[in-house]
Amino acid sequence: MTTDPEDDLTVIRVDQFLPHPPAKVWRALTEPELLAQWQMPGAEDFRLEVGHRYRMTSVPRPNSRFSGVVDVRVLAYDDGRMLSVRWADADPANPVDWTITWTLEQEGRGTRLFLVHEGFDPDDPAQMTARTIMNGGWRGHVLRALGHTLERLR
Repeated sequence: MTTDPEDDLTVIRVDQFLPHPPAKVWRALTEPELLAQWQMPGAEDFRLEVGHRYRMTSVPRPNSRFSGVVDVRVLAYDDGRMLSVRWADADPANPVDWTITWTLEQEGRGTRLFLVHEGFDPDDPAQMTARTIMNGGWRGHVLRALGHTLERLR
């Protein structure tokens, strides 16, 4: 018996085609001033350097115990192809430890963007609430904002 990847409550997987070349998408993922346009405030402190740490802010979500502050650390990257970061809530009372990995693949004249957001605890109701919110956020608001940034980018 095989399991549907969507049944894995520990992860969010997004597969999105973007009508822009991989180099342009990579710029939006890794150039601080572009990243800040579509992600959270604080992303302008990003550096493409393993071990680099920065902090982003957003709206607190008490129903998921999210403080509104994300501590981020760059875990790994393969220039032009993959970026992996760790997200942790700045509030130690919310013990989230998530890994977000972006992978780019050329597809025709565009890019197939894969996002894997992993580390959700299916036994923690607040993390399952966070997973539901973030699943919709990645697929809706965030990818739309990324698309708008790419459209404006020359």
